[in-house]
Amino acid sequence: MATEKAIQRATGRAPALENRPALQQYIKQMSGEIKKALPSVMTPERFTRIVLSALSTNPKLAETTPQSFLGAMMTAAQLGLEPNTPLGQAYLLPYWNSKANAYECQFQLGYKGLLDLAYRSGEISVIQAHVVYSEDQFSYSFGLKPELKHIPAGEERGEPVYVYAIFHTKDGGYGFEVCSIDDIRAHAQRYSKSFQNGPWQTNFEEMAKKTVLKRVLKYAPLKSEFLRGLAQDETIKQEISEDMYMVEAAYAEPDVSSAEND
Repeated sequence: MATEKAIQRATGRAPALENRPALQQYIKQMSGEIKKALPSVMTPERFTRIVLSALSTNPKLAETTPQSFLGAMMTAAQLGLEPNTPLGQAYLLPYWNSKANAYECQFQLGYKGLLDLAYRSGEISVIQAHVVYSEDQFSYSFGLKPELKHIPAGEERGEPVYVYAIFHTKDGGYGFEVCSIDDIRAHAQRYSKSFQNGPWQTNFEEMAKKTVLKRVLKYAPLKSEFLRGLAQDETIKQEISEDMYMVEAAYAEPDVSSAEND
């Protein structure tokens, strides 16, 4: 269903931009949709409290369009991830879209959220990501017998130089990926709308780990449901549905210099 119809059903009228209710009102009136979307890992009451808290701590979120905010919120609900909490599972991020002349809300997976989804897939026994510092002992090789060795230094570990991610499947398979910090930073600057703001600035190492995890999971034999969830990362959606995976993402090019994630 379109977001407009869901809002109209919740409020009894179509949303008017010049006199639309606060997002907090929409959230409370959509408790039924939230309950249907959430998996058993979280109660609708807790999820609603978390979203309302996110709105109160980041004023720019309250200025985003209802369509994009509710789309991002329902994506987080369907994935069963807590947005904008210290857990770092997921983020609802506001961006200024100069073409639309409005703030829009983007859904973004966090490092811990990606780990959670991977374990929930049922096929992963171990998945980890680590930062390598300049004073650590670190080596790796590919080929017929790939090998990775990392011995962290003591308290004085130096500057971060690499990030690597590993996985083991329940049937004995495994894989790893290594990326330099410079490559990760360059990739984020080029492809991530949130690099200048939000978690890339407040928690760079966690986001770097997420980047490498996404790369290594390309080699893991994961189910399509997990891959569909992974595809929701960094999307802006203008509708809500009982299955948010089916809603086409709107890839607007917002003016990220105006975005904030306080």
